[in-house]
Amino acid sequence: MTGGSHARPPESGRRGDGDGSEQRRRLRAPGLRGPAQSRRGRGLWRVGTPAVVLLCGGLFVVSAANSDGTDLRPGRYTDLASLVQDEADQYDGLRQRVADLDSQVQALTASTSGKEARRYHRKVAELKDPAGLVPRTGPGITITLSDAPEDVINSTTGNVNLLLVHQQDIQAVVNALWNGGAEAVTVEGQRIVSTTGIKCEGNAVQLQGVPYPQPYVIQAVGDQGALLTAIESDPYLQAYREQAADPSISVGWDLELEPTVVAPAYDGLLDFSYATPLVDQADG
Repeated sequence: MTGGSHARPPESGRRGDGDGSEQRRRLRAPGLRGPAQSRRGRGLWRVGTPAVVLLCGGLFVVSAANSDGTDLRPGRYTDLASLVQDEADQYDGLRQRVADLDSQVQALTASTSGKEARRYHRKVAELKDPAGLVPRTGPGITITLSDAPEDVINSTTGNVNLLLVHQQDIQAVVNALWNGGAEAVTVEGQRIVSTTGIKCEGNAVQLQGVPYPQPYVIQAVGDQGALLTAIESDPYLQAYREQAADPSISVGWDLELEPTVVAPAYDGLLDFSYATPLVDQADG
């Protein structure tokens, strides 16, 4: 995700000489030296210089031997897209593990018997669809948000934040789709539910703990006319689309009507996590 202001370093101010100029000249003026002091200084240089050169050469040899032809100080991450993909792959593995454990829990739960247990099973089944735990398929729309082209970003003299996609841009699209009666919404193929968090993380957007680089693909299943009306009437998105049409900004916006959109069931964690206030010791 991108975003964050690009701070410019302050220009170095020019300092006037003032009362300190004469003092600086005195400090930088060469002192008077006697013949014996000069000879002693030259003798130290004759001994010290070869020693320093030999020491540096020894360090170079040790470094070359230890490196074995590789860089001893490589950049930690040279490819942001590869880093994001690696973290996403790790998350997918963990998510599959969670899905396997959930399947075991569901199998054990289904094996329970009794009138009370069956009643709760029916209630859970009724709430799965509105909770986003059931896949939905149907006509809908696809909206793609992306940063401005690289040449526009590099040449801009204005606010660079306008050229980047931020979490509030994605949230505005998702909220407008809900207002338009969307039956299901996905971002980067991930089903959006009530516990979903969308936030910026460096140059990527983190969704349900997974970082995704731009462009950001947002899809919705629902009545296309109602969804379009909600998008076009949203004030925030109106401003975004005006900036997308401005050649000096050119932030990415693309909207496509889709005959079929597939929104998979949400398969992430379902537990709520929240903060609780600390009890003041003085209050007992």
